Amino acid sequence: MDHPFVILPEEQAPDNIQHCELCELSKQRSRVIWGEGNPKAKLMLILDNPGAREDKQGNSFLCGTRETLQLGLKEAGIDINDVYVTYLLKCRPLRAYKKPEARAACLPHLQLQIVQKQPSVLFGFGNVVAEALFPDKENASVKELRGGWYEFQGTPISFTYHPLAVRRRPNLLRFFVEDLKALKEKWEEIQQ
Repeated sequence: MDHPFVILPEEQAPDNIQHCELCELSKQRSRVIWGEGNPKAKLMLILDNPGAREDKQGNSFLCGTRETLQLGLKEAGIDINDVYVTYLLKCRPLRAYKKPEARAACLPHLQLQIVQKQPSVLFGFGNVVAEALFPDKENASVKELRGGWYEFQGTPISFTYHPLAVRRRPNLLRFFVEDLKALKEKWEEIQQ
């Protein structure tokens, strides 16, 4: 039986960002994770930070976040080859860190990425991403933002629950898939 999930190819970070030292995550990372999937995709998905990418033996594997994300995409009818997944933080945190400082240091990298890639639609996962992209918005939480469309850097954006929240609370899966179906509808509408 074929495994339903795939390990997406990573896109290498620009040279000047591979060696970024703007926050303390630079001292604990093994590498910068710029993004993964189709780098030319017009659907850009934004997660809070990269998860584990290798097991203890160094073999590539899919963490729970990426498995749940791919399950949701499949249920919503979105082809994995039509998405590019990126992160607010470009490094996987391995221990405690100063979250506001790291997010503030990494946000310009994400903003640059959006300018360079010019996606048609953005889609954020979880409260961390919502709060980072809309710091001045009262109640910038997924609970408040999901189901609506907003604008970030001139691009339509909506939000849903973080895949790990869905994994921990399976009752959220229905809403997660609904939100991803709304993403598909928005993307199809923009393409016409």
